[in-house]
Amino acid sequence: MKNLLESNHRASRRQFLQTTAMGAAASIAFPALVRGANLNGRLQVASVGVNGMGFSDVSSIGSHKAVKFVGFCDVDTARFDKADKAFPGVPHFQDFREMFSKLGGQFDAASVSTPDHMHAYIALDAMRRGKHVFCQKPLTHTVWESRQMRLQAEQSKVITQMGNQIHSHKEYRTAVKLVRDGVIGKVKAVHSWVGVQGNNYSKLQAPPAPGSVPASLNWEIWVGTAPMRDYAPDVYHPFKWRDWQDFGSGALGDFGCHILDPIFTALDIREPLSVRAEHDGINQQVWPSSETVHYIFPATRFTAGPTLPVTWSDGGRQPDQALAQMPSSAKLPGSGSLIIGEGGNIVLPHVGMPQLYPVEKFQSFDVKPESQLSHWHVWVDAVLAGKKTSDGFDYAGPLAEAVQLGNVAARFPGQELKWDAKALRIANHAEASARLTKRYRQGWEIHAVA
Repeated sequence: MKNLLESNHRASRRQFLQTTAMGAAASIAFPALVRGANLNGRLQVASVGVNGMGFSDVSSIGSHKAVKFVGFCDVDTARFDKADKAFPGVPHFQDFREMFSKLGGQFDAASVSTPDHMHAYIALDAMRRGKHVFCQKPLTHTVWESRQMRLQAEQSKVITQMGNQIHSHKEYRTAVKLVRDGVIGKVKAVHSWVGVQGNNYSKLQAPPAPGSVPASLNWEIWVGTAPMRDYAPDVYHPFKWRDWQDFGSGALGDFGCHILDPIFTALDIREPLSVRAEHDGINQQVWPSSETVHYIFPATRFTAGPTLPVTWSDGGRQPDQALAQMPSSAKLPGSGSLIIGEGGNIVLPHVGMPQLYPVEKFQSFDVKPESQLSHWHVWVDAVLAGKKTSDGFDYAGPLAEAVQLGNVAARFPGQELKWDAKALRIANHAEASARLTKRYRQGWEIHAVA
């Protein structure tokens, strides 16, 4: 397979279609939506994946009064029931390619709520058709895909949003404001962690015996870009796919784009300088059950020192509680972040209001919660107004790149990988650099943005 990271990438075979977004004020970076034949003035949305997290996205997007669903797609026809009950009469599709083709100009935007390995393939197809996109975290399955998502959103001039919904919650928004207001001074270091394991859902180390594919499931489309393997009941579909390297991104991919998000936003960090991972073992099938990933980021105006260390842990690993300067009666949350500043510390639970330490220094400080927003409505409103969101692919792309860099480092434990973001390569390790992308199954290739 031709190296997808070479500078002379092939352009996509798909031709760009005219975007649905046109006109608006010259001062707005993205054009506002003009709906052609959609005379009722509503945002026409096609949803790929409508059960599980997909139903959460459908119900939340659909609660906006300006939204009209024009297509529901799911590879498993037995899983339309919840969406049909909430939004009756929406046409069904089992293949998103057929849905996009048949709807054509009759949809303005797409939501993508599938396993990680299919995010980029579907979202890039939608954006190349000029459709606005809401895509679930961790945005993509590889570093290279995240870069393509950012570039395509920019080229197609569409409004995008990653589905890390806590970005818009009052808890994370409050923590971001505290940091940016300098309440704890310049930040010296960050520790972030989650309690789940990398193979949390199946607890398997190797593929089990195959079983019969349910009549309702199109296994060919479900596998999509990944290497074909036998279906096994209650192992991949509908949820335990997260454990498997071919489909999911482990604990870091599952929660990194949530828990690291307020860190990226508050400190204005983007591309790390280096990354190094330590863990309890990995094979070629599932992610490590527990790991620690050490990132080094360049300094920003919110940080102290020439670089910023950000440490990720999962599978039960946590930082030393003494670093937080918490009282002995308090405990670190099961998942969250510790932000260590020159003038104090913030413990930010996942999901909970930030706590300031040491207590005696901040006992009279009044933390004023920020407002609670609907992450999904923020995206819909932005599409209608022709305005960028704060969690569009221009921001979410680099965040997802950093998360997936951690998964690259997990394959080379103990080795410090030097990241050259501009060149999209790991400067000191050719084998690790090759892991920035993956080999796509024939007929499911993803082509670089021209």
